[in-house]
Amino acid sequence: MTEVTQFMVVPCDYADGEIVAGDPICCANPAEAIQRAQGLWKTFGHAGAVAFSRTSDFEIGMYNVRRVLRRFGQVPSEY
Repeated sequence: MTEVTQFMVVPCDYADGEIVAGDPICCANPAEAIQRAQGLWKTFGHAGAVAFSRTSDFEIGMYNVRRVLRRFGQVPSEY
């Protein structure tokens, strides 16, 4: 089995009147990703944050299937 799942958080901020995504942050599990996303939004004052998982299976050639775990605040429409 070659399936790999990563848990990520992306903070979002306003720039030139648009909401833009920041640099992704890796997390150990889905609960940590959700908690960190909420903290980035509430505590650190970002416009929003999104926690998601990204799964790849190199054996069958499936790459980066993304599943949103939770959104907080304002996030780009791509999430």
